[in-house]
Amino acid sequence: MAGTKRSEIHPGDTVDIVLKQDQATGKLTRGVVKELLTGSSFHPHGIKARLTDGKVGRVKAIQPKDKTPPKTP
Repeated sequence: MAGTKRSEIHPGDTVDIVLKQDQATGKLTRGVVKELLTGSSFHPHGIKARLTDGKVGRVKAIQPKDKTPPKTP
């Protein structure tokens, strides 16, 4: 899933972003979204987000949520 639509990305989601210094190589960094920085509903290069560790970059992929319930003993 691409990260070009703001409505698809929410705080707490695990995403892959490309940092500014990694734009030339396309190296991805995985983290959890703390806040969305892009105000518009769409951005062709990805919505800009801040991760919980403070890194900022454009979302390139949203990781699927684990829908399996936790196992109970």
